[in-house]
Amino acid sequence: MTIRAGVGGWTFEPWRGVFYPKGLPHSRELEFASRALTTIEVNGTFYGSMSPATYAKWHAETPDNFVFSLKAPRFAVNRRELAGAGESIERFFTTGVDELGDKLGPILWQFAATKRFEAEDFAAFVKLLPAKLGSRRLRHVLEPRHESFRDPAFFAMARDAGVAVVFADAHAYPMFDEATADFTYARLQNGEDDEPLGYPDAALDGWAEQARHWGEGGRDAFVYFIHGGKVRAPAAAKALLERL
Repeated sequence: MTIRAGVGGWTFEPWRGVFYPKGLPHSRELEFASRALTTIEVNGTFYGSMSPATYAKWHAETPDNFVFSLKAPRFAVNRRELAGAGESIERFFTTGVDELGDKLGPILWQFAATKRFEAEDFAAFVKLLPAKLGSRRLRHVLEPRHESFRDPAFFAMARDAGVAVVFADAHAYPMFDEATADFTYARLQNGEDDEPLGYPDAALDGWAEQARHWGEGGRDAFVYFIHGGKVRAPAAAKALLERL
């Protein structure tokens, strides 16, 4: 069991002088963040392709026990028929993702809040997700953000494929708390900037207890503090790691 905690991205101007020491060169921010946290969710891969050289640079700048999760490209998920996403999915995995090596964590497939659950189409999409990249097993996680996914058929589909479903603590989206894979992927989005640690101490204690629960039975957990209270997100992730 490994419980990791981190944030979304590492380039955020308000973190300079708050999370990052004053005067730290921007080019060293990933180096710093990856030694304070244990994982980072990369949002940039949703909007455009990275190069093999970029992935190799990320690998070189981070410690051995660090892991990136990558948000899969919008071209694969923002479509009427997900069954037709095969080409976009295949292209994503040929952009040099393998340069991350053992630092490649879960691949996040995030759907628009307007996307409804259509069983046949989603079943076809899940079958398109590759089980391996070379000899490396891939971990996939789905983030539906529409209430129609609160359907036993959806969770059964994810469970049969060994694909995780995001646990989202967010005001705007439904929360699904279903163990469908050998890991949990949580996105905590209700922090506040006026809280020094993003969340009150009692709330962080609760998230630590929840993370331990997710880890029962040897399951891994990835916990990200994002969006709400973003200025304090690194402090929240560090506080959770200290509690664990």
